[in-house]
Amino acid sequence: MGDKSGGASAHDRPLRVGLLGYGLAGSVFHAPLIAATEGLRLDLVSTASPERQAQARAEHPQVRTADTAEAVLARADDLDLIVIATPNKTHVPLATAALEAGLPVVVDKPLAATAAEAEKLAALAEDRGLLLSVFQNRRWDNDFRTVRKLIEDGALGDVQRFESRFERWRPQPKGGWRESGDPAEIGGLLYDLGSHLVDQALTLFGPVVSVYAESDVRRPGAEADDDTFLALTHASGVRSHLWVSATAALLGPRFRVLGSRAGYTKHGLDPQEAALREGRRPGDEGVEWGVEPRPGWGRLGAGASPRMGGGEPVPTLPGDYPAYYAAIERALREGGQPPVTAREAAAALRVLEAAKLSAAEGRTVRIGANG
Repeated sequence: MGDKSGGASAHDRPLRVGLLGYGLAGSVFHAPLIAATEGLRLDLVSTASPERQAQARAEHPQVRTADTAEAVLARADDLDLIVIATPNKTHVPLATAALEAGLPVVVDKPLAATAAEAEKLAALAEDRGLLLSVFQNRRWDNDFRTVRKLIEDGALGDVQRFESRFERWRPQPKGGWRESGDPAEIGGLLYDLGSHLVDQALTLFGPVVSVYAESDVRRPGAEADDDTFLALTHASGVRSHLWVSATAALLGPRFRVLGSRAGYTKHGLDPQEAALREGRRPGDEGVEWGVEPRPGWGRLGAGASPRMGGGEPVPTLPGDYPAYYAAIERALREGGQPPVTAREAAAALRVLEAAKLSAAEGRTVRIGANG
């Protein structure tokens, strides 16, 4: 088997990527971003659906297709990276199989159902000397990048409270595994959108020491949580309040960050997902990727309501999902840590597990300063 960790043999050709799954995550996010990354080549896609196989070949004419993930893993010698974009319950077994086959792995979030499973995968990857990363693309959202820069520049002073929302108005459940009540499916918004919000909070403010959560199933016919709130206390003293909902008839601000000097409020969503869904790609001629027009900019100020014109507009940094796979390509060729590590994913899962317990038992759950 060739050098999968970035040896000399990998430097004179694109790194060949096998993508497991061609549903929403595989077709809208992973495949286009892999194809747009210099040094990577989308080589082999697995999906049991003949229609999705045809879609993959139409959208990426050079790609080969296979019916099963096992068929892709059987060709491990021909690949340099496996990307797992299959249903949540398959993430751990497929990542384990890929690592045992000697392949570096990227897994869509959530990496696993529990922090213990994530830690076990991290240990396996470390033992094999292989890259294992989790696709937390929302670290490269335009609004999150802007919040991060404002904090780093000291524009807010000492951050005291961080409010973050992913809210939608979807009064009718769509069904499918993402909304299944079967715990084995790892469905529900807490582990879906909540994975992003918790990861962002940990990235900005570090370890969490306690979690309080309220989680409800509100829509008729729904099985999994569709309206959940989390209150996190970080070891740094910052408090994060996070909302994920499919039942928000009026949407709140995406971010409200309050500091000792100023606050920042931002409405709306990063434009990259919508662009990808519409078939636009990073690098397309005439496309300013991830750029938000001025009317969408957030506002920074103190002592006045941004909705009434208070504060000053802050240009939103461009969103940059392509940065994730560019960093993966560098890590494979040069070594070093991937842009999101499995240990970071385990820390986020520890918070999600605590939130699930808190909501079930109606109490605050302590998870320790090292969580």
